[in-house]
Amino acid sequence: MRLLPSLTAAAAIAALSFSVCAADQECRGAKECGHTSSASLKVPRDTSFTPWSTYVKNLKRHPGIKLASDKMPAGVELREDVVYTTLCGTPYSPRPLHADVMRPADGKTYPALILIHGGGWNSGSKLNLRAIGARIASKGYVVIPVEYRLIPEQVYPAGLHDAKTAIRYVRSHAAELGVDPAKIAIGGTSAGAQLATLAGVTNGEPGHEGDGEWKGTSSAVQAIVSIDGIATFVTDENIASVLDHQKRKGELHCSAQWLGGNYADSKTNWHHASAVEWITPDSPPICFVNSLLPRYHEGRDELMAQYDALGIHNERHQVEIDIHPFWFFTPWIDQAADHITAFLGKVLK
Repeated sequence: MRLLPSLTAAAAIAALSFSVCAADQECRGAKECGHTSSASLKVPRDTSFTPWSTYVKNLKRHPGIKLASDKMPAGVELREDVVYTTLCGTPYSPRPLHADVMRPADGKTYPALILIHGGGWNSGSKLNLRAIGARIASKGYVVIPVEYRLIPEQVYPAGLHDAKTAIRYVRSHAAELGVDPAKIAIGGTSAGAQLATLAGVTNGEPGHEGDGEWKGTSSAVQAIVSIDGIATFVTDENIASVLDHQKRKGELHCSAQWLGGNYADSKTNWHHASAVEWITPDSPPICFVNSLLPRYHEGRDELMAQYDALGIHNERHQVEIDIHPFWFFTPWIDQAADHITAFLGKVLK
């Protein structure tokens, strides 16, 4: 972890609690996992999805695109690689999961936005959220991009359980993070948006909770932000598309890998992971920010109709570009950040 010089003395003292298993009786470190050294196996990672690889992929169709800067704006501080939980009982135990914390450098308390990165549930990194996270943090939020387990390491529902654990961690450590524990939102991009939407709409639903740390703390969130992510896997079009992918490529589509098989082979997971099937009066307000690509809107309108029937605030915005990861590029990243902060201002502030 690196503390920036801009940290106040009070924040620096609070940040001491962010070391792995730092004196917290719930935190599970190497000793409790039965290890006295580093993990016996290296965690497998697919690092192919990055802002740069996306830039190269889209440059031919959009020769004028420019990557957005991921530098912290003036007045925003960054704490890197905070450990929010340490996993036991895996081939990689003890396995720490990390988060970054971006926030105004003034020591005040703000609402939080936990962010989950995309990458087809297989690739990507919390670093991919630094550019958009910094922009949101500059508007008066504590933005926390998190690491979670991906396909090379573990399939669904492990990543969902990690997201729920991250929420409980943030609420449990609200004082150190400078977060209002009654004002926590979750959001994500692409695959991360699917997870964020599911984690949010299932407020209070024990079947999605998992068995992670901070069990005595609620994982309920007060808002959801979905940036070009689906809200259901179970549509005729998606089921057919996934089967067609296997026929053409000779391998399971990434969503089928994530869910443990094609629909016919893993129906339980396909339904369990579809947010539209779990909406209740306890589901929080939601904001969708979408590209022009319809495939990333699946389930959105159905979810919004259910929200309307329950009287829960919901809104959608469209960014006028046919690039899926538009949050890597200017000016669309700024448009998305403006939509998100306006929404969070309504429902959290």
